[in-house]
Amino acid sequence: MNIANQITILRIFISLLCMGLILRFSLASLILGFLLFLLASFTDFLDGYIARKKNKISDLGKLLDPLADKVLTIGVFLSFLEKGIVNSFLVILIMIREFLITGLRLFALRQNKVIAAQSFGKHKTLTQIIAIIFIFILIIMEKTLTKLGISWSWFKEFRKITVFLIMVWVAGVTLISGGLYLWKNRKIIKSL
Repeated sequence: MNIANQITILRIFISLLCMGLILRFSLASLILGFLLFLLASFTDFLDGYIARKKNKISDLGKLLDPLADKVLTIGVFLSFLEKGIVNSFLVILIMIREFLITGLRLFALRQNKVIAAQSFGKHKTLTQIIAIIFIFILIIMEKTLTKLGISWSWFKEFRKITVFLIMVWVAGVTLISGGLYLWKNRKIIKSL
């Protein structure tokens, strides 16, 4: 197993730690979870960079990288959902797209075809990562204000509305990228 694939697997383990820290939901655990999320997000760039630079792009990497992305982003969204931060319907829409595309990839694999992530899929992942960063920042700000004894009741409402709008944006980009992905791979779908 090459170094790029090892980094991808490391991203999965970091993602699991990040989820656990979010679920703990203290100020310290959220800050640490946020830092781990940033590290995991950086490994998404790093594994691809190393694979291209060292010419170590593999079929395993083409499958593992999008899977690790899903574990990271869906895991964090589900952790936020468990804590009542994000809207369940929007998370379900995102998950349906992810499961549908993963199913298509697995079907293609059974036909000895590996479907790598496309540019719009990478844009979707970047959108999800940026959204999660903003959500983390808003939650940490709210927790910090509470810890300092500052009661800005409007901030909680601001955070709720902002997170909802962010999630609408993420769900929209995710669904559009899924539609484009299905269109681009329609020949494989027709062979079902």
